[in-house]
Amino acid sequence: MRTRLFNIGHLLTGNLFGSLIGMLAFVVTARALGPTDYGILALTYSYTRAVERLVSFQSWQPLIKYGAELQGPEHRDDYRSLLKFGLFVDMSAATMAYLVSIGLALLFGPLLGIGDAALKQVLIYSTVLLFQINGLPTAVIRLAGRFRLVAYGTLVGGLVRLALCTIGLAMGADLLFFVIVWTVTQIVGALSLLFLAFVELRRQGVGDLLRAPLRGVTTRFKGLVSFTVGSNVELTVRSSANELDTLIVGMLADPTAAGLYHVAKRMGRLVLQLGVQVQAVLYPDVARLWARRALGEFRSTVLQMEILLIVFGLMLVALTFLGIRPLLYWTAGPQFAAAAPLAMVQMVAVAMLLSGGAVRTALLSMGRQPAVLKIVFVAAIAFQITAFSVIPLIGAMGANIAHVVMATVMLTGLIAVYRSALAKEALHPTIAAVDDSPGAPSGTVTARPA
Repeated sequence: MRTRLFNIGHLLTGNLFGSLIGMLAFVVTARALGPTDYGILALTYSYTRAVERLVSFQSWQPLIKYGAELQGPEHRDDYRSLLKFGLFVDMSAATMAYLVSIGLALLFGPLLGIGDAALKQVLIYSTVLLFQINGLPTAVIRLAGRFRLVAYGTLVGGLVRLALCTIGLAMGADLLFFVIVWTVTQIVGALSLLFLAFVELRRQGVGDLLRAPLRGVTTRFKGLVSFTVGSNVELTVRSSANELDTLIVGMLADPTAAGLYHVAKRMGRLVLQLGVQVQAVLYPDVARLWARRALGEFRSTVLQMEILLIVFGLMLVALTFLGIRPLLYWTAGPQFAAAAPLAMVQMVAVAMLLSGGAVRTALLSMGRQPAVLKIVFVAAIAFQITAFSVIPLIGAMGANIAHVVMATVMLTGLIAVYRSALAKEALHPTIAAVDDSPGAPSGTVTARPA
């Protein structure tokens, strides 16, 4: 637990600086552009991010799950093949995301809330999608436990972005300048993460990744394809709420409301980064524990992290209610003070999602991704029904209420499935074993009755 907290501390420290730098860049941009142009930039950013989430695969999930079972140099070739599979998935998804983003914007822009004023910005910013190859580097760095590397090694792009945005504010630059700045710095950040991953692989002696054989990789790792496709479907369904919400507000309300909502949402994202960092440290550990069927340590590890997340979430809700108004006034400016109530309700939803982070990670390690997918699907439907019903009546606040509804459904479902899975494991325990039977693929891991 001490080691996990130490690693989480490194990630949080690096991510805190990165998030603060990112928030300062947003604040400087907001002051430079004002609510209307900033709303267009927010719609551009949200649209491109939504397309990425709808099309891309969370390939790091299967890479970590199956990579955690490959211990020792005798599995190095299997590890190389697994990583090459993930790299090809990432590259294919990045190319597809770029083509989809450009195509949808040109053909259906007005229907998606992208008017003539935002189309040019969307076409420029969509270039970042070609470089979003994040699954492989995320898996490599997390499996190696090199959390300090990623915590502090990716701050350069954020610092460059903040510096350029500050220059733009001083020069009185227009919207196009800030779009180009965000595009270039986003690409630099993605490439730096990929570079760090290949440096780590070289340190491990895992080279010639592109020469690794792909034939038979889906046979050696049973369930790899279904896990990979399932991660894409889950991300797509979740993104219909988490990434399309700003676009929905812009479509059902106006760009100004979308800008205010986006400011509140950015503050919520700062908090959700804790859950992301906990999962980054926890997932490889609990995947190894589950593979060994060390159930006692598995339960206690998940419980410890759940308590940590619940306490932290409650503290942040209280701090938000107490200090959000002066924070917005002295950062984004008085014209964004109307986002304070939005941020309060958003933080309630964020705290609920945060508290279920460890349970979700445990379910993925247990191979319960289909159950997680069903929960996310039901929660997303609840979000869409609430959002389209309430936003026309009360504006951007309706999207925050929809997030609370979604978080309630997800938290309740995750806890119920986790308890059920543990109860079934207690009644019918299994052990992980390597299938060495004649004709079995090398290194195939199966579950046999204890």
